[in-house]
Amino acid sequence: MGVITFHFDVPSVIPLARMFKAVVLDAGNLLPIVLPQAVKSVEVLEGDGGPGTIKLITFAEGNPYKTAKHKVEALDKENFTYCYSIIDGEMLGTTFEKITFEVKINALPLGGSMLKCTNSYFTIGEVDITEEEINTRKEKASAMYEAIEAYLLENPDAY
Repeated sequence: MGVITFHFDVPSVIPLARMFKAVVLDAGNLLPIVLPQAVKSVEVLEGDGGPGTIKLITFAEGNPYKTAKHKVEALDKENFTYCYSIIDGEMLGTTFEKITFEVKINALPLGGSMLKCTNSYFTIGEVDITEEEINTRKEKASAMYEAIEAYLLENPDAY
């Protein structure tokens, strides 16, 4: 098994605590609202939202994947960090054992926040991911964060 890891940052004008609540703590409710073309629903299968929680993401019709199970690996509300892994679903295919997403949200000195993201793809055997594929994955993740930011800007009383 190999691991392909890449890092990227997403700046936001949204303050740290508010962004963390939206991106992490309430993502299951918010993603189907802000990305209905991508996410149909998020259901907690077991757990209370903390480490060990298993969630089922059902993707909207027209997506290449139907569902994904994700497991919360770590949640630190005091330090604004979150880690989860995709552990089952079509997106793993025969290529990946799991895909892990880590995010740490930091406050910026002049306001707003910075999402520091690390994605790790645990491969089954030798796999090459091109720079173009990595950039596409970064763009999709950034688009999700930007959609949440846009929602928060349009709804100043949310979170």
